[in-house]
Amino acid sequence: MSDNPIQVENVTKRFGQFTAVNQVSFEARPGEVLGWLGPNGAGKTTLMRMLLGLLHPTEGRMHVLGFDPVTEPKKLHASVGYMSQLFTLYNDLTAVENIQFYGEAYGIPKSQRAQREQEILQMAGLEANKNRLTAHLSGGWRQRLALEQIPNQLMA
Repeated sequence: MSDNPIQVENVTKRFGQFTAVNQVSFEARPGEVLGWLGPNGAGKTTLMRMLLGLLHPTEGRMHVLGFDPVTEPKKLHASVGYMSQLFTLYNDLTAVENIQFYGEAYGIPKSQRAQREQEILQMAGLEANKNRLTAHLSGGWRQRLALEQIPNQLMA
């Protein structure tokens, strides 16, 4: 395989008799941005889950940032992030309460939590909305807050 950040060769994923992804091959060069378009059921999410090592392909090979998602998923996860359409936020908590919850869940030392909380609110642009229930934030604000909950951001 080449030195490109993403390399996919003849990847197929079957679920029983159903083929979700069929013989997909492509490479992404450094700095290139990719997008997949297609109808529901076309295999876009399945392909993304395989690239992240969350599903194993039935056939074919892949490398992402030099890692094999099948055999080196933990190494890969230390280098990539993924924002799904579904958020892992609690709608009955405020923005700041969500940050506090995840800070504790990820083991951020209590002595560092207040500083990290302020940094996350500032990075997400949520200072003025920190006491609003997450359910009352717009989709864009919820996405920003969810993105800031990524463990590497919390522990930076």
